[in-house]
Amino acid sequence: MAEMVTYLPISSPFIRFAGRYVDEAFGVAAGYNFFVLEAMLVPFEIVACNLIIHYWSDIVPTGGMIAMILVIYGFINLFAVKWYGESEFWLALGKVILAIGLILYTFITMVGGNPLQDRFGFRYWRDPGAFAEVYSTGSLGRFLGFMVCLVQASYTISGPDYVSMAAGEAENPRVVMPRAYNKVFGRLTAFFVLGSLAVGINVPYDSQEISDAINNGEPGAAASPYVIAMNRLRIGVLPDIVNALVFSAAFSAGNSYVYCASRSLYGLALEGRAPRILTRCMRNGVPIYCVIVVLLISLISFLQVSNGTATVLKWLVSIITASQLINFSVIAFTYTRFKKACDVQGLSRDKLPYKGIWQPFLAWYALSGCLTMALVNGFAVFIHGNWQITSFFFSYTMVGVFPLLFFGWKFLKGTKIIKAEEVDLQKDVEEIDEYSRNFVPSPPG
Repeated sequence: MAEMVTYLPISSPFIRFAGRYVDEAFGVAAGYNFFVLEAMLVPFEIVACNLIIHYWSDIVPTGGMIAMILVIYGFINLFAVKWYGESEFWLALGKVILAIGLILYTFITMVGGNPLQDRFGFRYWRDPGAFAEVYSTGSLGRFLGFMVCLVQASYTISGPDYVSMAAGEAENPRVVMPRAYNKVFGRLTAFFVLGSLAVGINVPYDSQEISDAINNGEPGAAASPYVIAMNRLRIGVLPDIVNALVFSAAFSAGNSYVYCASRSLYGLALEGRAPRILTRCMRNGVPIYCVIVVLLISLISFLQVSNGTATVLKWLVSIITASQLINFSVIAFTYTRFKKACDVQGLSRDKLPYKGIWQPFLAWYALSGCLTMALVNGFAVFIHGNWQITSFFFSYTMVGVFPLLFFGWKFLKGTKIIKAEEVDLQKDVEEIDEYSRNFVPSPPG
């Protein structure tokens, strides 16, 4: 991704590259898959916000809370969009402080810095242990437990793709973007690894409160493993602060996804790949119908009223995970075509602003890994006694929809897979070269 984007930094790059380097139909399918990914993240965050709110009180019914959040999202994205960037900056800063704070909290408490002076360290790695047995016993059960965690982890693999979305608007992108990719990769890896380690240190996998949260959607302390640990250690006030920060992070994320999903749909409409009516904007430039479509899709969150929090979250995670994995598969395959075109047309990768290592082997590895995980995303439904139509539907809908979009667009428009020697590697490049040569940094302040 970094190699392609730094060579040609344009907006929505991996979607447009899919159409430029592979096939127009491939770009269409990639665009709609990314839109579904972003749109489905909105109801997920709404359901999560509702779960967190019930930590304090359940006086507001589930349906009422969902409606309130949707109305606020609609207001912000239709009428207060000019404050979007500023508000997201401060909310994002809050997320970073929260992540660092929880990691530090884990270290301090595990060595005895808590009211009980309990130096629990890695106790839960020994009792009950690091690997839970799921669906079976013994080695098979532990392997299936690992697979469940791996599928859940697939949901979280995002970051570089979102950085790429800003490439067309970044200042001096050929210098800035390589640094951004390296920093994002390093920071996300650190936060994910240390965060997962911290959760395993704070709470055992057989915690009853964790079980109630996962299986029954119980609110209260079960809304966060850190809050469970704080209550166990009799730490006051801090659980309320943590849940407040988690709520603000979830609310902020949902608002961001409304923005990203509506702009993704707007981009598809501008390129003639979605109904023309979706290009209409308000006087402040907001694509009103695109925002409305995203909010209508977000009504899925009302499923929480009749099906329970845990069930709805599980469904949404399944469809989001599948879309996320397909998105990374698209990026990996597009890169293999880009590299092939560079080799055939004599464009040396040594001259690119950024050159990835071990390519194209890592791209093929990523492609095979992501496709495999997309196919095993809903493996649990095939285990005896676990079959559920809804779970199967949410796990594999996008796996079926993506090829339907691809072949449907090919049939309607008669597109063809672009040969390596026919790929246009020079389109828009001269403008970027000229910009980079004449770039003058803005004075500080």
